Amino acid sequence: MRKKRVYTKDIDPDIKFDNVAISRFVNYIMRDGKKSTAQRIAYAAFDAAAKKLKKEPIEIFEKAIENASPVYEVVSKRVGGANYQVPREVRAERRFFLACNWIIDGARAAKGRAMSEKLADELIAAYNNDGNAIKKKQQVHKMAEANRAFAHFAR
Repeated sequence: MRKKRVYTKDIDPDIKFDNVAISRFVNYIMRDGKKSTAQRIAYAAFDAAAKKLKKEPIEIFEKAIENASPVYEVVSKRVGGANYQVPREVRAERRFFLACNWIIDGARAAKGRAMSEKLADELIAAYNNDGNAIKKKQQVHKMAEANRAFAHFAR
């Protein structure tokens, strides 16, 4: 039986930077449909990060996403009654999604400050190749490396 075809959604670019990637990032931040709140948090975080690093916000964002993006991940595959963790390359869309999610989760994990401040710190950390998102990426790469023996199960 064939899988359903997955159609890509056309996402409008964001208001401030006219960038589709930032618009998607804002959508990932959003909770309970409160987009204006998510935009306020994201733009405040970009401004704070730009002020600290004295660089353009888009440059910081793109470098942070690039640094946090995984190249390989493991996928569970059942072969002859046993489950194997099979390493696979990550598609570009999923790579972006995972990087954004890890940055946002890292910011949400920190307690005691405004979300925009925590997000700015996590973006700066990812830009500088450290922080929770980078740790998560390294963890995923380590798992893929450890299970390299099962790579022949990948289709």
